[in-house]
Amino acid sequence: MIPSEFEYHRPGSIDAALAVLQEHGDDARVMAGGHSLIPMMKLRMADVPHLIDLQSIAELKGIAVDGGTVTIGAMTTQHELITNDDLV
Repeated sequence: MIPSEFEYHRPGSIDAALAVLQEHGDDARVMAGGHSLIPMMKLRMADVPHLIDLQSIAELKGIAVDGGTVTIGAMTTQHELITNDDLV
């Protein structure tokens, strides 16, 4: 099936993503990977007028190791975790 019509947003910063969320309110949904949302949209089980893709927000990516503390950004991929030399 084909999902219903929606507007796709790909902001480049957290502030830009928040601005889209504020502008569209409950009509907007944030997508990190889309592995569950996209199939639901295709089956028309989810109606999302505004889709916000977080993939371009560099602030949400990355792995930092500081002593005994590991910080993993929300948009860090599994591949980045597996191949990171600091996480051995």
